[in-house]
Amino acid sequence: MKKEINILQESHRVLYRLANGALLTTKLQEKVNTMTIGWGTIGIEWKEPVFIAFVRQSRYTKEILDATGEFTISVPNQEIDPRILSYCGTHSGKDTDKIQDLGLTLVDPEQIKVPAIKELPLTLECQVLYSQAQEYDLLPEAIQRQYYPIDDSKPVKEKPDVHTMYIAKIIKAYEIID
Repeated sequence: MKKEINILQESHRVLYRLANGALLTTKLQEKVNTMTIGWGTIGIEWKEPVFIAFVRQSRYTKEILDATGEFTISVPNQEIDPRILSYCGTHSGKDTDKIQDLGLTLVDPEQIKVPAIKELPLTLECQVLYSQAQEYDLLPEAIQRQYYPIDDSKPVKEKPDVHTMYIAKIIKAYEIID
């Protein structure tokens, strides 16, 4: 069962838990993939409630997001097994089925094709309105050093693995209740 929530009234709950980690889930055909996120925000853009998510260029999730334009955000409403967030943040969905590996329970979505995850019951169904890659050279130097360091020991400097920002309309918000 799902209990609809007003995301603007409940945004503080989502953001408070997001600071400790949440899951961003995508789906391409029958393949469901999820990854840990710790960056994001809720706001209003173009008179719509939006979730803004950040996904690194190198992530498998980015490929799916770019192809489908839909995702769910699944947030715990209490403490969860830290192994869930750790595993989903360190393993690629290209190589393994993280949902199956962790025994997570998928819940049918309301408005989009991407399922929710029962174990993290605060759910936002999102549809991408706009995306843009960050421009490394425009980021403050302190952020470049902390989040996008360049390995000076390598003979060829690799391009930093910056994030793409996804601004997505929150189509539906609810809490999964047993």
